[in-house]
Amino acid sequence: MRTLISSAFISLDGVVEGPGGEPGYRNSGWTFKDVDFLPEAFEIKGREQKEASAILMGRTSYEAFSPVWPDMEDFVDYKVMPKYVVSTTLAEVDLVSNWGETTILRSLDEVAALKETEGGPIIVHGSASLNQALSDAGLIDRYHLVVFPLLLGAGKRLFSATDKNTQKLKLVEHEAYANGLQKNVFDVIH
Repeated sequence: MRTLISSAFISLDGVVEGPGGEPGYRNSGWTFKDVDFLPEAFEIKGREQKEASAILMGRTSYEAFSPVWPDMEDFVDYKVMPKYVVSTTLAEVDLVSNWGETTILRSLDEVAALKETEGGPIIVHGSASLNQALSDAGLIDRYHLVVFPLLLGAGKRLFSATDKNTQKLKLVEHEAYANGLQKNVFDVIH
């Protein structure tokens, strides 16, 4: 079974929306305009590219990343990696042609089936709504969280407000940085 890893930049109050400057959000770009940049705090992002064997994202994140990431040197390893987009509305004609193999999955059942295939870890980037659904369905195996010392108030959150049983996590890696960022890696106890 493949490991499904949720990777997120997250504020201390759980907001994940608009970290890189996406339009339409009051605090858009909060990851780099409000906190001093320290390269060592982002080491995990480079490691994810080397360790992952596929990317999973929702339609909104795909539509935000696909025009930009294929030509970015920072994401060169992702270009050749298989990509999976969970969407009930995205069509094949909506996929970009310069970002490698991309498959549209229509349901969480298809995500569960993908996890049963051979291969390495699958990394989820962005995709707040998808992360919530995956978590609620018990499909996430690990969280890579870079926590920013900010309270953003409004915005999409990584975790849903669904009333569900406690889900236990095991902290397997952590570090705090001089700029206030924290790296927290949790395994989900299934």
